[in-house]
Amino acid sequence: MKDKVVLITGASGGIGRAIALKFAKRGAKLALNDISFAEESLKEFTNQLQRDGVEAQYFLADISNFEDVERMMSAIGDRFGRIDVLVNNAGIVKDRTMAKMTKDEWQKVIDVNLTGAFNVTKTALSLLVPNQGKIVNISSVVGQSGNFGQVNYSAAKAGLLGFTKTLSKELGKLGVTVNAVCPGFIETKLTEDIPDEFKTIVKRLTSLGRFGKPEELANLVVFLGSDEASFITGAIINIDGGLSI
Repeated sequence: MKDKVVLITGASGGIGRAIALKFAKRGAKLALNDISFAEESLKEFTNQLQRDGVEAQYFLADISNFEDVERMMSAIGDRFGRIDVLVNNAGIVKDRTMAKMTKDEWQKVIDVNLTGAFNVTKTALSLLVPNQGKIVNISSVVGQSGNFGQVNYSAAKAGLLGFTKTLSKELGKLGVTVNAVCPGFIETKLTEDIPDEFKTIVKRLTSLGRFGKPEELANLVVFLGSDEASFITGAIINIDGGLSI
């Protein structure tokens, strides 16, 4: 990955940071994105990487806003000139049963988790390097199985799977690969708030008996972004400790 340019959306969160750190260890240059209210955290993380000798720059944009993403992509082009790997990681949750879910809660999750991936990928196409470009989409096991109280999130993550498969067919002729990973429950600030009784149930249903670590997910993402995965495209890979079996 030495000197390859990697764009990671949602880079200030636990999973985004873990992915960035793994790519950095492989010698990549990093374009880190998040929304403006996460600027303080993203700036601190970028400064930390720069102090460690990593070529990194952060770019603020609301990925649900196409014009905002266009401006960000123009800045990335000016700064790095190309993108070798795009990781569509940014996502939000607004959990509620269908009976109680508001139209805004539905729309916001779709706008960020699904339309956001379209916006970023669409505007990144001109910067992706033919015959070596890689796109990795972060979906979820609930995009395959569904999950109580997550009709919006499940729909968006399921949409990412169709997005991945179709885009892999369209970009294959350019030598650009497109794959998706489907995490189960990963140890992040998001899962810290899950009630203990529910955590116990999930662990009992997971073959390995635990939640995953962000670094374990990052290992898979970096592999799919590397030349070692050059003949893998259109793949949907679960990384859930056996939860979906």
